[in-house]
Amino acid sequence: MTDLELQKMAVEVRKGILTGVHAAKAGHPGGSLSAADVFTYLYFEEMNIDPKNPQKADRDRFVLSKGHTAPGLYSALAYRGFFPVEDLLTLRHVGSHLQGHPCIRNTPGIDAASGSLGQGVSVAVGMALSAKISGEGYRVYTLAGDGEIQEGQIWEAAMFAGYRKLDNLCLIVDNNGLQIDGAVDEVCSPYPIDKKLEAFQFHVINVADGNDMASLRDAFARARAVKGQPTAIILKTVKGKGVSYMENVVGWHGKAPNDEQYAAAMEELEKAGEALCQK
Repeated sequence: MTDLELQKMAVEVRKGILTGVHAAKAGHPGGSLSAADVFTYLYFEEMNIDPKNPQKADRDRFVLSKGHTAPGLYSALAYRGFFPVEDLLTLRHVGSHLQGHPCIRNTPGIDAASGSLGQGVSVAVGMALSAKISGEGYRVYTLAGDGEIQEGQIWEAAMFAGYRKLDNLCLIVDNNGLQIDGAVDEVCSPYPIDKKLEAFQFHVINVADGNDMASLRDAFARARAVKGQPTAIILKTVKGKGVSYMENVVGWHGKAPNDEQYAAAMEELEKAGEALCQK
């Protein structure tokens, strides 16, 4: 897909996020929206996947370490064809396969259950090591939050990945600057993220605008070329990206929009999509 086509799809993914969270009357829109562009890029351009055969052996794997942003992952999976887009309306409902955090049991396209913050990167490291031991060629991607990397297990996983030279691993950090309690640098600063990961033998790629498709394309192309060490892509993003009243507002970390707010957000995204169609 071209960058413009990916931008248009990211708008649809954002609509899906809001639709699901609104229908559930609960969920985490802020971090889902900040990561909507990378979800879109991964599932529509980067990863070797097949919606018709979600368990194919040579598929690339993805682990959503910041599992509370499942609405973003579910929306990307739905629009990619893993399950009907209409299923997004069942988010967090009793009996739905779309629960508040990803579950591998019933949802096509989910490679690992996640939700306990700090643990997903370790799971991804295990997958990458498995591929190396068995001689398989798939790549493993994992998305962590900048608040999440305050967890110590993240750094144990990073130490192991660097030591084992897992160049089939790509750690993505969604650096939107906000977590549930406020700004990450005021809660427990993880900075400098890049220097810390470099110390654990990662090749680090800093992306100044992690909501820009051209920048994502460049970063992932560079990551694929790295040999002999894992890669970390640090994305500077905007929490709540795409919905003006949510952008950079910490309160939208884990709150659903009411009917009026939902209508306003969907109207704004509809206009954004129409503007892209004029290009």
